[in-house]
Amino acid sequence: MDTLEILRNLAIIIICAKVFGLIAHKLKTPQVAGEIVAGLLIGPSLFNLVPDNDFLSGMAEIGVILLMFSAGLETDIEKLKKSGLKAIAIAVAGVSIPLVLGTVMYMCFYGFSAPGTAGYIEAVFIGTILTATSVSITVQVLKELGKISTEIGTTIMSAAIIDDVIGIVLLTAVIGLKDPDANPGLVCLKTAAFFALAFVAGIVIFKIMQMIDRRWPHTRRIPIISLVLAFVMAYIADKYFGVADITGAYVAGIILSSLDDSAYIDRKMDINSYMIFGPVFFASIGLQTNLRTVDMSILAFSVAFVLVGLFGKIAGCGLVSKLLGYKGSDCLKIGVGMMTRGEVALIVTQRGLKADIIDSRYFTAVILLIIISSIFTPIILKALYASE
Repeated sequence: MDTLEILRNLAIIIICAKVFGLIAHKLKTPQVAGEIVAGLLIGPSLFNLVPDNDFLSGMAEIGVILLMFSAGLETDIEKLKKSGLKAIAIAVAGVSIPLVLGTVMYMCFYGFSAPGTAGYIEAVFIGTILTATSVSITVQVLKELGKISTEIGTTIMSAAIIDDVIGIVLLTAVIGLKDPDANPGLVCLKTAAFFALAFVAGIVIFKIMQMIDRRWPHTRRIPIISLVLAFVMAYIADKYFGVADITGAYVAGIILSSLDDSAYIDRKMDINSYMIFGPVFFASIGLQTNLRTVDMSILAFSVAFVLVGLFGKIAGCGLVSKLLGYKGSDCLKIGVGMMTRGEVALIVTQRGLKADIIDSRYFTAVILLIIISSIFTPIILKALYASE
């Protein structure tokens, strides 16, 4: 790709994302919603000023890694410990309810099939797509509202991470219905191995970083080393254990969250994220979407898919939160915070296409779910906090 074109594209993305972010802020909605709308406007859906490409995808991936690393830095470990079992229960509900509702919804449209048949596997896979959670948008909203380190913020983050782990195992299991070479047991083992390694290595890394922090407090080398750790953890998680890279980055942030200079590290990370990588990531959601290609023949299914996708997370996570003792408004915040979909849903869909389980026409439904959940989640979350 030509260097001048890269500079031109970045300039367009950053200025448009920031302008629409400020407009959203003036309208009392989170800036991230404006940045996503900016991506839609400058992407193929309308003006087609910036084409999506591998370079921008790489920049966007760095953006979400920085965002999740920052979320980890702001996590209160004591609150994380307290919310551990609750987060597991919420995550299980957040996966199982959308899975069941999505499977039944598909069968209502295309007929009920016996277990083991192609139609049954396709129905279950549609439900599997709905289990995915992309908490990066929720993280940004909670950061804007100053709620990321609260009990609710920590619970959402913990549940989202566990949700991803369950989703990976579930994806492998469903593909295993079509591909006998897939091994869900191995996926579980590798996932457990990653978190075990992260726990042991985390203790050692924290002790080393603590010594460095005491030797050179409040110096630039601290955030530089921390950034390297985030990238290394993200790489190792994805490359060797099959765990999402953003999970590795979040764990890296948690490891460093108790450092004396954790707030200083976070401020340095936020500069890069706010100025360039964040806008590119959120705008890329719109850049990857072409609403002109929406298939009208599958529109009714897409509407049902979106409604079930949103309701499934709110009902599943919200109801279990209520049973766990959270008050009504907090239950709704948890449910809404878990309903965003993004790159995870796309990855799951692509895996289904590759395994020849579903048809490409279902991309329309997935794209609509991503766009609608990405825009409305921050708006609803802010309204819920404003009503307190």
